[in-house]
Amino acid sequence: MRQIAISSVPMCMVLGLAALAVQGSASAQTRELATQGELLDRVVAIVNDGVVLNSDLDTQLEVISERLRQQKLELPPQNVLRQQVLERLVLQEIQVQRANHAGVKVSDEMLNSALQDVAKRNGLTFTQLPDTLKQQGIDYAEYREDIRKEMMLQLLRQRDVLQHISVTPREIDQFLDKQAKTPSERNEYNVSHILIAVGQEASPAQQDAAAKRAEEVYTRAKSGEDFAKLAVAYSNSQTALEGGALGWRKGSELPTFLADLIAKLKPGEVSEPLRTPTGYHIIRLNEVRGGTENAIEDQVHVRHILMKTNDLADDATVRGKLEALRERILKGEDFGAVAQVTSQDPGSAAEGGDLGWAGPGTYAPEFEQAISTLKDNEISEPFHSQFGWHIVQMLGHRRFDNTDEIRRRQAVEAIRASKADEETELWLRRMRDDAYVEFKS
Repeated sequence: MRQIAISSVPMCMVLGLAALAVQGSASAQTRELATQGELLDRVVAIVNDGVVLNSDLDTQLEVISERLRQQKLELPPQNVLRQQVLERLVLQEIQVQRANHAGVKVSDEMLNSALQDVAKRNGLTFTQLPDTLKQQGIDYAEYREDIRKEMMLQLLRQRDVLQHISVTPREIDQFLDKQAKTPSERNEYNVSHILIAVGQEASPAQQDAAAKRAEEVYTRAKSGEDFAKLAVAYSNSQTALEGGALGWRKGSELPTFLADLIAKLKPGEVSEPLRTPTGYHIIRLNEVRGGTENAIEDQVHVRHILMKTNDLADDATVRGKLEALRERILKGEDFGAVAQVTSQDPGSAAEGGDLGWAGPGTYAPEFEQAISTLKDNEISEPFHSQFGWHIVQMLGHRRFDNTDEIRRRQAVEAIRASKADEETELWLRRMRDDAYVEFKS
């Protein structure tokens, strides 16, 4: 049940509604062509048993170009940018196929919650969102499905990558020992990154070509050429079309293979290419700022009953079952006894659903939001998270000096975060190498 939660808002959502007007315009142009009897679309890439369409490529090219212009980044040549966007769409199609095959789904409840976040970010209510999108030429139904796809890919990454990142007690001890000796580990770093990928089955000639490309990009970046522009043009990382930006990271949260390298850089400096299993990495340190650490935290003690949907029980059915259980408990049945019999959380059912004392950030965002207003002994209404449907009873609140536990928990989160980027790139490279991809001219 407890684990580091993925972001509740997909990347496309944080761009706001302004950039989406471009997408709506592109859709309108496609509809106009349809009325004129012209060629509507064509396949630009075959991906396993799926395809990438030219209309999708053109739309994403416009959206990303507009975003880069808003960020005041110089666009690379159109053919270079087009190939970068096409490769991202190919990777997205591969992931969608894998998610569908694995049965990864996003319920309407989860989707509506995410869309409420979109509306709030844009100063709207949830009910105002469809009309606002319509005014910008964006079909609400299509927009919902785009957001659903983004969320599905996040859940797939959680399932295939993040859940399999393990942290051993020895790694925690080593991390804390290193942190004690190097206070700069608690600093925060604003970093940009370029990856020149090398496939797992790359020939010696291909490896040599990648090494030469990495050296060329490094030389150009070191001489003062715009790093973000180079990233858009040459990087094979998932952050390429964001100018290679990794954003602010605590020193302890940097990818393991980069931490020591970045510690040696001064703001504005670019590292020499670093070879790893995924390829050659070139790093630019943009800024550094000091971090803080708190030892006192507000903790909550809760217990819960978890129920999941299946082929025989949809969201409405499961929610109804939990509402019935809640009524039984309110009438006097023991929460713990009911949880032992009905909860589908293997980690807590035997303990009557007891999750123990926990501080901020322990649970998934939806879970934390649902329990944030509960008073002692109060039982929540049924709510949904990425794990299923829950009812929760609040057993208590406390402020607790938990310095050692906090440091170990933060160490686990930092180690997992430092592994996540590299593991994700490896995962994507493996899927890309294993896929059948044919580009159409």
